[in-house]
Amino acid sequence: MALSRDMSAEQAFEVVQTLLDAPEDRFPLTFNSDLPRIRELFHAATRNQWDPKTDVDWDQLDPSRYTDEQRYAARLYWSRRAWSEYGAISESPALQVRFGVENRPSDMQLFFTIRSQEEARHAEACHAMAEKLGGYIDKPVQELFEGSVSTHGVRRAALNAEVPLEGIIAALVCTAEEIAFDVFKHLNDVTHDPVAKQIVRYIMRDESRHCAFGWYFLEAICDTLSPEQKKMIEDSVITMMEKVELNGYHSAWLAPENPASRAEVEADRVTYEAGLGSTVEEMEKPVFIATVQRIRDQMRTLGINLPPFSHPKLGTI
Repeated sequence: MALSRDMSAEQAFEVVQTLLDAPEDRFPLTFNSDLPRIRELFHAATRNQWDPKTDVDWDQLDPSRYTDEQRYAARLYWSRRAWSEYGAISESPALQVRFGVENRPSDMQLFFTIRSQEEARHAEACHAMAEKLGGYIDKPVQELFEGSVSTHGVRRAALNAEVPLEGIIAALVCTAEEIAFDVFKHLNDVTHDPVAKQIVRYIMRDESRHCAFGWYFLEAICDTLSPEQKKMIEDSVITMMEKVELNGYHSAWLAPENPASRAEVEADRVTYEAGLGSTVEEMEKPVFIATVQRIRDQMRTLGINLPPFSHPKLGTI
């Protein structure tokens, strides 16, 4: 199934035939390291595991330092962050099924066992931060904002035999997670609360490995791809950019202009000014633009050519 720019994110990754309908054929089973750089990412991840309950110094968080408005805004921000991290927990098992059915190298399967744990830790840490600031918020306060943060359809795509795995990895990891990593890197610079900064740093460290996985994978297989396969990868990345990232999935100020998104943007501003972990459009915009340009340049070296992207607040990138 070719992904169309005219589809919604959910429609673009709609399941036509799931891989679970195919007969299972797992043998011969090999643990050879065909992608040694990814195998090393697995070992690095096992060495650098952390526990949100014990490794984050929660005693340094003093909610009384902040106003009611600041605490409420930060609850909204960290709850929203938890939603996106929680969504990633279901992606990894779905992709594990895909790796197994397609007999992909064991390096990929081993690494994604750790990725699942890391995404769970990210969700737990963000949820705990919201709780300690006054309480986790389990859905957008205004229903209209759900369209920006609900899903990017990767779980469905992973089980869709007609959506190429290469396109999923390029869209999810080399695009969405690359953007997320740069956001966390920026947040590390602008966040002042010691506990918020710890969480940002822990997540950023994990995200760096997630991004490396995607690029190592694409670099390893790019010479084997046909022009048609590269075009499908391009379509997948375009869909992720236009229907997900430029729709406000990671950054509320990119969401369509309406009262719901304006309320989220204002909450982000209050959180940012309090040093509790968010950022604002004028600070993040150059970061986002530079990330998209870097992704395009890296894709081009692999023979994958992305078009310009447009957004009312960004112009044409």
